Amino acid sequence: MDIDLIFKIAAIGIIVAVLNQVLIRAGREEQAMLTTLAGLIVVLMMLIGEISTLFETVKTVFGL
Repeated sequence: MDIDLIFKIAAIGIIVAVLNQVLIRAGREEQAMLTTLAGLIVVLMMLIGEISTLFETVKTVFGL
């Protein structure tokens, strides 16, 4: 796995956590939840390519 990807995911986590706290303190719980969901979706989209590569490697190793 590319180390840059790990740093990008960590940065997204930090940004989402800060936004979440700011929105909650402003009384905007719904927007805080949507921000968290959006962050999760962004991270999952980033990981889809890595997961695909993993499956291709497993298929190659086992000759599937």
